[in-house]
Amino acid sequence: MNARQAADFTPTGDEHPVPDRAGANAYLDDPEFAQLLALYLPADLLAHLQPHLHRLGELAGGELDQLAHTADMHPPTLEHRSRAGVDAQRILKHPAYVEMERLAFGEFGLAAMSHRAGVLGWGHTMPPAVKYALTYLFVQAEFGLCCPLSMTDSLTRTLRKYGSPELVQRYLADLTTQDLDALSQGAMFMTEQGAGSDVSATETWARPDADEPGHAWRLHGDKWFCSNPDAAMAMVLARTEGAPAGMKGVSLFLLPRVLPDGTPNKYRIIRLKDKMGTRSMASGEIRLEGAKAWLVGELGRGFAQMADMVNNSRLSNGMRAAGLMRRAVSEALYISRHRQAFGKHLIEMPLMQRQLAKLMVPAEQARTMMFQTAEALRRSDAQEPGAYALTRLLTPLIKFRACRDARKVTADAMEVRGGCGYIEEWGDPRIVRDAHLGSIWEGTSNIVALDVMRAIVREDALPVWRQHMEALMAATPWHPQVRACLQTLLAQVHTLAEQTARAKQESMARQAASALYHLTTAIAMGWEAGKTGSMRRMLLAQLVLGHRLLPHNPLQSPQAVDLAPLFDTHACVASLEELQTLNLC
Repeated sequence: MNARQAADFTPTGDEHPVPDRAGANAYLDDPEFAQLLALYLPADLLAHLQPHLHRLGELAGGELDQLAHTADMHPPTLEHRSRAGVDAQRILKHPAYVEMERLAFGEFGLAAMSHRAGVLGWGHTMPPAVKYALTYLFVQAEFGLCCPLSMTDSLTRTLRKYGSPELVQRYLADLTTQDLDALSQGAMFMTEQGAGSDVSATETWARPDADEPGHAWRLHGDKWFCSNPDAAMAMVLARTEGAPAGMKGVSLFLLPRVLPDGTPNKYRIIRLKDKMGTRSMASGEIRLEGAKAWLVGELGRGFAQMADMVNNSRLSNGMRAAGLMRRAVSEALYISRHRQAFGKHLIEMPLMQRQLAKLMVPAEQARTMMFQTAEALRRSDAQEPGAYALTRLLTPLIKFRACRDARKVTADAMEVRGGCGYIEEWGDPRIVRDAHLGSIWEGTSNIVALDVMRAIVREDALPVWRQHMEALMAATPWHPQVRACLQTLLAQVHTLAEQTARAKQESMARQAASALYHLTTAIAMGWEAGKTGSMRRMLLAQLVLGHRLLPHNPLQSPQAVDLAPLFDTHACVASLEELQTLNLC
């Protein structure tokens, strides 16, 4: 099969010189996504979800993308007083953003489906893979709103896990409703000017409420970066009076915007941030002025409990990076198939094929890691042995690597469109701006790489990870030479990560985390290829090996590889015997 056949286009005299993918169904446009869903979801649940996947795919390529563009052009504003002079703060959101809230929280129930039955007509709570798969489609149009979605979902999870029965009973229903008039969105107020990633430096303080001693607390201090600042509920870190310095003095509190008696709580939004990206969604600075809050979990264990919320958000962040990369790759492929230059379609040109392959590899790595981590989370919640340790390792890995890759993939995809890609009328600039947030949100790259090392030491995660990798390898029809290569790499990466973590070699943490990520995704992508019969996915898995893990000489011509299967929209289905012939090692 040559590249022209694989490109799957039909040139006509009516082709416009500036191809526009607007209106494409993001689900139907990506047939391999459906194949992967069949691996990670029960057949009956996937069949039930099909109309919802079709609907959301259609929205992501059309109406939702238009709403996202409009909301990005009209950011929220902060109103401090009513026209009558009453101090009554509110954030004014453009109708386009409000409609996106209705779709995400209401129609699709993306923040509720992990916590109660009945969402999308399903009689049980949904496994994590459903939430991430649907949001993966949603984020291909809108990134900003996915932050409130993730925080509402994560706050609910943390409250259910650590909150008192009274708090859960009081607030759970409103956090998981699909009725926007009754919905309580969530947020977390953690960052301070002097306490970003270093939570031990938290200065916000809490003292027992004189009116409800032993039950409620009063919070004082400033929080510097609070996304979704007008949320009905926020998890807040604060240091209790008399508590020891450092991390052991920090506790976790649930802060309602409106108190149970209907009066507004005592905190103010000082101003909104003028951000590079995620412009549709408000982020602000909060001043706590004796705000009433309730302790969540144990005193002095605030960060350990907040970490559960943060880790859930980190997985969501990695999923969003995967979705942004998929949008970027979809646009680049469409342009390449429909744009002509020098008498050829771009996708026929060897250098463009190479550029597209370099976009596709990290995008598909992130998608596989999203599903692998979601499945580990499902198993962890079911209390399967070893699953928690695996989740604690995979979660920071996807946050660390996928979010960094998204910055490059989205920017390089913009180049495929050419000059139009730099114009705000097209989606490329918004995607690039939003992608840059991922490697900052919920921990910078350095912080998250160090968290990978902590998971190795505290959870003894590497033996569980290696066992999981060996099980996937055993179920994959690798070429014998590739299998031998993988077995060598598995031992080498295990040793590198173990030594780096145990010896606390911080300067090597990023290198070790990257090696873990690349090997995990290569092995898992090969397993997916074996299960689906996708020659395309097997090729992608081995490109990860060749370009991310094996040594190469930059001054030497690389091995000639037929990239045509990458551009086959039907994933180039092959037999197990044919898959086993592929060898790039």
